[in-house]
Amino acid sequence: MPTLEQISSEKYASLTTFRKDGSPVATPVWVLPAGDGAAVWTVSDSWKVKRVRNNPRVTLAACDVRGNVRGEAVEGRARIGDDAERDHFAEVLARKYRLLGVFGTLRYRLMGKRRRERITVIIVNPA
Repeated sequence: MPTLEQISSEKYASLTTFRKDGSPVATPVWVLPAGDGAAVWTVSDSWKVKRVRNNPRVTLAACDVRGNVRGEAVEGRARIGDDAERDHFAEVLARKYRLLGVFGTLRYRLMGKRRRERITVIIVNPA
């Protein structure tokens, strides 16, 4: 079984969050290393963030750009990162994804998303 740390070294991961009724919603995301966990950088008004705020239980699995999962999913607990973590992971994203990372952050700007509207979701092993 893979670990969160191993999945965070992949290019894409399928992040599954859960609705209030318990039904899963999988989303392919760029994934970043966060110690022995993983992190996802996104906009604060995304549905995945709203679901994490309601239910911190998530799963993460390696996948391709279209979300086709490869291998087993790992259970985790998600939390919303603070401003310092957001800034740190923006730099990690730029290093890991290089030109794609620059275009990704530019895309947020073109969407009209200010810096404070972008956040980091930190995923750790459930306690």
